[in-house]
Amino acid sequence: MDTLLSPLYFLVSWIMIGWHWVFSEFLGIDNDGVNWTLAIIGLVVVIRIMLIPLFVRQIRSQRNMQMLQPKVREIQKKYKGDRERLQQETMKLYKDTGTNPFASCLPILLQAPFLFALFRVLDGIARNRPRGAFESEPELFESARAAEIFDAPLTATFLDAPNTQTRVIAIVMVVLMTLTTFLTQRQIMRKNMPKEAMEGPFAQQQKILLYVLPLVFAVSGVYFPLGVVLYWLTSNLWTMGQQFYVIRRNPAPGTPAEEAHRRRMEAKAKKRGEAVPVGQVAEETAPEPPVRQQPKRNSRAQRRRNAQRNKKKT
Repeated sequence: MDTLLSPLYFLVSWIMIGWHWVFSEFLGIDNDGVNWTLAIIGLVVVIRIMLIPLFVRQIRSQRNMQMLQPKVREIQKKYKGDRERLQQETMKLYKDTGTNPFASCLPILLQAPFLFALFRVLDGIARNRPRGAFESEPELFESARAAEIFDAPLTATFLDAPNTQTRVIAIVMVVLMTLTTFLTQRQIMRKNMPKEAMEGPFAQQQKILLYVLPLVFAVSGVYFPLGVVLYWLTSNLWTMGQQFYVIRRNPAPGTPAEEAHRRRMEAKAKKRGEAVPVGQVAEETAPEPPVRQQPKRNSRAQRRRNAQRNKKKT
């Protein structure tokens, strides 16, 4: 396993060592605990920046999946007794609309190897077994072994905590990691899902995941080193911020986020003294264009009388 994941060990450890140099040598922070804590947060920043294109695809895929649910339910009713045809028509709908049902899982799936690599690197530090770039950096390895966050070792877990203070900090961080996982998913469901998408099998699956995923992280979190918990907590906060920005700037049609966006646009328009808000509101209140009157064609007798009248005037 270590041989297979060795490139990821080196990538993760070199990113951490690079950030440690930035904070210790470049910024002059003389505290290894702070430097290694910030190095793990820096690791999150680097990885999440790399995953921004996939995050955009994830948001679009989630939005498309939500908007397609009424059509999916119609297909399910139509081909209720024919599972093969039901699957074919559903996949055809996804293909025609350019929707990938699996795109919403890509950021999590691609983060998993980095998360596991960080787990193995920190576990190696705790067990005095350097992995990745730490194999050739014994001084930094010892520095990382001694690193603490709020006087709790970054390599410690809740189960093998050396003291009560470390156990308290570990459980607080696990709770925060679980809570941010829940709030991240809830933010999408409450603000950026239309009412029609809140019904049906897909909505039920989303609601189940809303509660199951945080529970899974809560149970597994007690086995994670504090550095891994810190990584996942920081990643959740990053995701919440990204989602908030995307939902606020580009909400899905027919959602509470779109209604809030419309109200903000109206408020901005009033503040600027504009009579009509920009966007769809302007379209709703725009006056109807005047109806063009077709010219009437005069009869032959009328044209003759008009010609005689004009001759007399001249």
